[in-house]
Amino acid sequence: MKFIEFLKTKGAIGAIFMGIFYQIAMLGSFMPGYSAMPANIDQMPVAIVNEDAGEIGATVAAQLGKNLPFDEIKTDLTNKQALKQLDKNDVKLVVRIPESFSGNVESGKGASSIDFTINEAGPTIVTSTMDSVVAQIESTLNEQFSAQYAKGVLMNFNVPEEKAGEMASAMQHQFSANTVKINKIPAGMHNGMAPMFLTMAAYVGAMIGAMQLGAAFNESKGKAGKWRLFGYMQLAALLIAVVAPAVGLGITYAVQGHGLETFFILWGHHALGYYACWQFTSIFILLVGEGGMILNMPILLMQTIANGAAITREMMYAPYQWLSYISPMYYSVQADFAIMYGGGDASHAHVMMLLVGAAALLINITIVAVRHKESPLKMEETDRLAAEMKALV
Repeated sequence: MKFIEFLKTKGAIGAIFMGIFYQIAMLGSFMPGYSAMPANIDQMPVAIVNEDAGEIGATVAAQLGKNLPFDEIKTDLTNKQALKQLDKNDVKLVVRIPESFSGNVESGKGASSIDFTINEAGPTIVTSTMDSVVAQIESTLNEQFSAQYAKGVLMNFNVPEEKAGEMASAMQHQFSANTVKINKIPAGMHNGMAPMFLTMAAYVGAMIGAMQLGAAFNESKGKAGKWRLFGYMQLAALLIAVVAPAVGLGITYAVQGHGLETFFILWGHHALGYYACWQFTSIFILLVGEGGMILNMPILLMQTIANGAAITREMMYAPYQWLSYISPMYYSVQADFAIMYGGGDASHAHVMMLLVGAAALLINITIVAVRHKESPLKMEETDRLAAEMKALV
C-alpha cells in the first residue's frame, strides 16, 4: 500500500477532517467569545446608593454616575435593596455614600469613607475589575477634591474664604474606600474554578455517555422494541448520574472541603446536572448517530464561555448570551457558586436545569418516534419471548 492509498482510508480521512474541524470549532468559539474581555466590561450593572442629604454627597454621587465605566448604573435603590441584588449577582458593585459623609468632610475631622461592596462568588474577572475600579475611584476623588477645587466648592456653600481654605486643605485626603467583599471564595485558583471544573466534567462525561448509549441503542435494535431500548438508555443515564458526580466531588473535597451537608447538596445538584446534560447532548446523537458528536463539539466549546464561569452573561456577545439561556452548563455553574460560596439563587438554577432537561427529553422522544423505526425482532429473541409466554401459561 502506498502512502496516498493510506490517506484515502476512512480512518485517515476522519483524522484529517477532525484535525481541521477542531481548529475551526475551538478557535472559532474561543477567539470571538473571549474578546468580550475587557471590551464589554461596561455592560456590568452597578448601583450607587447616596444616603447623604448634603451637597457634597450629591456632588460625589453625580460625579460617580458620570465617570464610572459602566452603562447601567442604578441610583434608585436603597442600600438594602442594592445589597440584595448584589447577593443575587443582579448588580456587580454597590457604592454607598453614607449619611454622615458631608458632615465628616465639612468638619475636617479625618477621612470620610465611601463603602464599596463586591460579591466574590462569581467570575474572577468581576472581582478583579471591581477592585481596579474602586482604586481608581479613590484616586480620582482625592485628585478632584484637591485644595483648589474644594475651596471653590465650599465658597459656593457660603463658607468664608479663610475658613474654606482651611477646610480645603483638610479635604485633600478626605476620601477613602471601605471595600467589603461578600460570599468570599477561599484562596486558591482551584476554588474559584471549581464550579467550572465540576460542570465541565459532568458535561463532557454526559456527552461521551450519550454517544456510547446511543451506539448501544442502535446495536440492540432487533433484540427489543425501540421504546424499551430508549427506556434502558434513560435508566443507564440515571444510574451514571447518581454514581459519577460522587467520584468527582470526592476528588474536589480531597483538595478543598466544603462541609458534609454541602457535599450531599452538591451531589444531588450534579446528579440533576449530569442527567440534564445527557438529555441535551443526546439530541444530536439520536438524530444523526455517532456523527452527532461533530455537532455537539462546537456547542460544548461555546458553552465554556456561555456557562458564566469566565465572564458574566451581561458581558457576552449575543450568540453566547442566547446559548446561556438554554445551556445546562450555565445553570450548573451558577448553582455551584451559590451552594459552595453563598449568594445567587440555586433553586432558580435547578428549576431552569429541570426545564432544559425536560425539553430535551421531549425532543428525544419525538426523534425516537419519528426518526427510528421498529426493527423486527431477531429469531432468537422471538424464541425467548415465546418461551417466556409459555412459562407464564
